[in-house]
Amino acid sequence: MTATSAPAHKASAGPATASGPLRHVLLHLLTPLLMCLGMGLAYLGAFVTPEPHDLPIAVVGSGEQTQALAQTVKDKAGDALDVRTVGSRAQAVDELKSMDISGAYLPDAKTPEVIVATAGSDMSAMAVEKIFTPVAAEQGVPLKVSDVAPTVDDDPTGQGLFFLLVAVSIGSYASVAALGAAGAGMRMRVRAGLVVGVSFAVSLIGAALAGPVFHLVHQGLWGVWGMAWLYSAGILFIGVGLHTFLKRWTTLTMMVLFVMLNFTSSGGLFRPELQNGFFGSLHAFWNGAGFVEGIRSHLYFGGHELGTHVWTLAAWLLLGLVITGIAALWERRQRAVPARPEADGEARREREQEEEMEESVAV
Repeated sequence: MTATSAPAHKASAGPATASGPLRHVLLHLLTPLLMCLGMGLAYLGAFVTPEPHDLPIAVVGSGEQTQALAQTVKDKAGDALDVRTVGSRAQAVDELKSMDISGAYLPDAKTPEVIVATAGSDMSAMAVEKIFTPVAAEQGVPLKVSDVAPTVDDDPTGQGLFFLLVAVSIGSYASVAALGAAGAGMRMRVRAGLVVGVSFAVSLIGAALAGPVFHLVHQGLWGVWGMAWLYSAGILFIGVGLHTFLKRWTTLTMMVLFVMLNFTSSGGLFRPELQNGFFGSLHAFWNGAGFVEGIRSHLYFGGHELGTHVWTLAAWLLLGLVITGIAALWERRQRAVPARPEADGEARREREQEEEMEESVAV
């Protein structure tokens, strides 16, 4: 009787035992599935249907004719355009170089001209050309296009800065996963020192790619390197600090903050005037926008509002330092609580296995 019941007991225990690893795998699959959903929502929501929204443009001239043309353009476009008039071509150029407008139209019976600054946004410049080409066509004359802030020949669309942002961001947030998996047992001050070193290395790689490798930057490379270091250090300090509390969910959180919301609101592909209100509003204070717009200002627009963008990067770094400081205090408090050695060792082994899995997902 006993001999026959033992196999039955083992057979019934088999499925229950197997369900544990299955639940474990399914739980870990939740992270990449959420990444898939989040990336789809973010990228498709931000980039698929770019449409002007209060795109600032100007009509050059004075008098009733100029006012009538500006009003006609505004009436046809509705909320898509913010149309104003400026008194002279020189004033329009100044406003373009200070990035107050995305383009200006200079009416002329023989050679009407549209003035743009492609270094500010190639997509915005194209949108402005598309707006005023039919206006010139009504006169039966070709439209002259003048670019007062062109990009370098090695980066004709100006989108190289966006891909530089991608490289520096991935180097930074993936390093958070590595520090979390391999450095979880280290004191916070050691990890903070590693953050400084890793962010320095990431910024050097970014500067090398932007300068001598792909020649996106023909001058001012030291400034680009400095902003890359500020940007990378901010991401790493935030990530290392959050890891103390979020553990294996840190990877997903970092991707939400510094990929899904960051790349889409940076202005590297579309300026906020070509995006919906959500991503356009993030552009005002997100660190990726501070990085891209800071480099644009530094390279092409004479440092206009450069200080504002640098302060944005500094604010994110300060946030990271605060989070890391709070995490250090929390860890110190946790170490002061006695724990059973065998339980502590088992928990540590589980944590290390999960962290290595999350590092693989992040990379």
